[in-house]
Amino acid sequence: MNSIKLKAHAKINLGLDVVRRRQDGYHEVRMIMQTVGLYDKLTLTRTNNTSIVINTNLHYLPTDDSNLVYKAISLIRREYQIEQGVYVNLEKKIPVAAGMAGGSSDAATALYGMNRLFGLNLTKTDLMKLGLQLGADVPYCIMRGTALSEGIGEILTPLPPFPECNVLIVKPGISVSTKYVYENLKLDENTKHPDIDGIIRSIMRNDLSGAVNLFGNVLETVTEAEYPIIRSIKATMMELGAVGSLMSGSGPTVFGLFDDIKKAEKAFYQFKVSDLGKQVFLTDLYHPRY
Repeated sequence: MNSIKLKAHAKINLGLDVVRRRQDGYHEVRMIMQTVGLYDKLTLTRTNNTSIVINTNLHYLPTDDSNLVYKAISLIRREYQIEQGVYVNLEKKIPVAAGMAGGSSDAATALYGMNRLFGLNLTKTDLMKLGLQLGADVPYCIMRGTALSEGIGEILTPLPPFPECNVLIVKPGISVSTKYVYENLKLDENTKHPDIDGIIRSIMRNDLSGAVNLFGNVLETVTEAEYPIIRSIKATMMELGAVGSLMSGSGPTVFGLFDDIKKAEKAFYQFKVSDLGKQVFLTDLYHPRY
C-alpha cells in the first residue's frame, strides 16, 4: 500500500462537567462524547525521501512540526523506526479552534493511517495509548462513537449509540481560547453541574427527549458570559425546532439536535442567511465501523 484516504470525524459533547481542578493544574472532567458526520479528509502517501510534508486547504494552518498531524506521524516513525517519508493532503472542513476536536481527530486519523500504510498491525488500544502522548482528546478520536470520558479525558467507557437524530452545527465568527475558559472557570457550591449519569441512563433507554432535557455544559458559564452570541444561537436553535441545544467543548460552536429532518433543514437555511453563524453544517450522528 502506497497511499490511503481516510475521514477524520468531528465530535460534540452531549454533556460536559468539570469535577475539580487538580494540583497539577489539569481539570478532571466527566463528558459524554459523540462523533458526528462532519469530517476532514486525510490522504497519506509514502514518498521516496525521509521528510514529512503536509499540504492543506487552509492557508493559516501551520504545516510544520507544530501541526498535530505532523506530530502523530513523527511519533509513529520514531516508535517504529520508520525512515520513509510521508506526504499528507489535509482537506479541512471541521471548524478550527471550535470545541469539535478537529485537530485531535486529524492526529488520531494520521495514527490509524500510518498503522495501515506501514503494516504495523497495532490494535486500537495500542493506537489510543500512543494518541494520549499527543493530547487528551486523541484516544477518544481513535475510539469514536458514543462514550463517557473521565479523568483529564483519557479514561473512556464506550456507551450504547445515542438515539438517532439530525445535528445542526453553527460556529459564530469568533475564536475562543480553551486555556482562557478553563482559567476563568469558577467551581464552588453554586456551580450547576449537569446530570451526566442521568444522560447515560437516557441513552441506555434510547430516550432522546430524556437525554436532551438533562443537557448541560459547565464551561458555558464562562464562554457565554464573554460571548453572548452563544446564548443567542442556542435560543434560536430551540425556536427553530431543536429538541436540545448545547455549546460543544469550550466553544464557540453550538449544536442543535433535531428529530424532524424538515425542521432541521429549515433551521439550516435560516442560520445560513443570519448573522449568527459564520460556518453552518447539517449532519447526523456517526458510529464507527472499525
